[in-house]
Amino acid sequence: MENVELKPISVFEHFAKINAIPRPSKHEEQIIEYLKEFGKSRGLETKVDKTGNVLISKPATKGMEHLPTVVLQSHMDMVCDKLVDIEFNFLTDPIQTYIDGEWLKAKGTTLGADDGIGVAMELALLDANDIEHGPIECLFTVDEETGLTGAFGLEAGFMSGKYLVNLDSEDEGQIFVSCAGGITTTSVFNFKREDAPAGMFFMEASLKGLIGGHSGDDINKKRANAIKILSRFLYMVQDTMELRLAQWNSGKMHNAIPRDGKVIFAIPADKKEDVVAMWNNFTKGVEEEFHVTDPTMVWNLGSADAQTVIEKRVARNLILAVQAMDNGPLTTCQDEALAYMVETSSNVASVQSSENEVVVVASQRSNVMSNLRNMANAIKACFELAGANVSQSDGYPAWKMNPKSELVKVAVEEYERLFSKKPLVLGIHAGLECGLFSEKYPDMDMVSFGPTLRYVHTPEECLHIPSVGMVWDHLLAILKNIK
Repeated sequence: MENVELKPISVFEHFAKINAIPRPSKHEEQIIEYLKEFGKSRGLETKVDKTGNVLISKPATKGMEHLPTVVLQSHMDMVCDKLVDIEFNFLTDPIQTYIDGEWLKAKGTTLGADDGIGVAMELALLDANDIEHGPIECLFTVDEETGLTGAFGLEAGFMSGKYLVNLDSEDEGQIFVSCAGGITTTSVFNFKREDAPAGMFFMEASLKGLIGGHSGDDINKKRANAIKILSRFLYMVQDTMELRLAQWNSGKMHNAIPRDGKVIFAIPADKKEDVVAMWNNFTKGVEEEFHVTDPTMVWNLGSADAQTVIEKRVARNLILAVQAMDNGPLTTCQDEALAYMVETSSNVASVQSSENEVVVVASQRSNVMSNLRNMANAIKACFELAGANVSQSDGYPAWKMNPKSELVKVAVEEYERLFSKKPLVLGIHAGLECGLFSEKYPDMDMVSFGPTLRYVHTPEECLHIPSVGMVWDHLLAILKNIK
């Protein structure tokens, strides 16, 4: 397959520029300065709030002053993940991209198209002098990926538009009109390390090569979760013989399905062959279970150096809790219009052990706030029973569908006119900043759409190049025809 051209040129030029700027979540200082200088150097009103959100305003083109102000919004931060054998520093190194047929990809790291391509579209529009539009405000928020900090900190009155287009969705041809709310649950097991009993043999079990993905948008795709798989094996061993756990490390981001992990544990030396046989049978069964979604699993079981272990009671309760906790899609929406969509889910995202503690992070999502709280409480109760110290984030609200949305009407009409087919009008199980905007700007009319992305929050993240031009044309048509 021949590589396609990067069009619109202006959008991809701006995308390349911002991908040269480090912008991990909570480390957006350089991109904030870039955006400030970008607006001011073009004579555009530019302001930054105390949270770090940037708003750049551009007047209407001549003859379009009568149109209402539209806010375009993207988040400036990106999820930072890489292949385990790649040397890369997200605080200093630029993202290296390449074209593979119709897809833009990165070399061993996340691409940053979530949501860098939305940022690039806004910058291209601000930079253009040949596009008709009414007054626009381009909002760039910070720290969407790890806590929606920018949206939480956004002050009422910072933006003035009547309509808002969020450019943080990942399937071209789909217009999103609602999203899930979410809570993050963090459970900490404290312990003192001790020597393993005499006669124990240490082993390391590892798993990699899973597909992973976004814990909201991909949770319904039945992909394997490395933490849950390792917990299943540990539980089986623990249930049949003495097991002493030394280390458990899997997963990185709170909003990603973990793709790899490893555990180091000790078992009685005379049980080593039993564990090897158990591992071989277990891995064969799991491969069959996930042969469609995760065909590239890589397993390894071998000996490990002797080391101190976690207190037996703590390790046992940790394994029991992770085995027992709910994970994956749990209920579907009851509203007929959204019956296709996951309503409530939970994802165990990371387990990280250190010298004296193990931290387990899990995220719960739901489009129904009472069910969100119920699921978060269920996960909390599971780990409290296991003896962990549990804390939870304040969470973020769901965005409810507005059945009388004028913006949705225009977006659908313009899409049909441009492409001679109907777009899908949907809700999304992932969290969007629109939920928080709707609390602070209750009268604002909002939609969310964007070009096609695949495998976001993983090093396999890729952007479908032709879809960028379609979204760009659709966006310009909305700006020109909104009444």
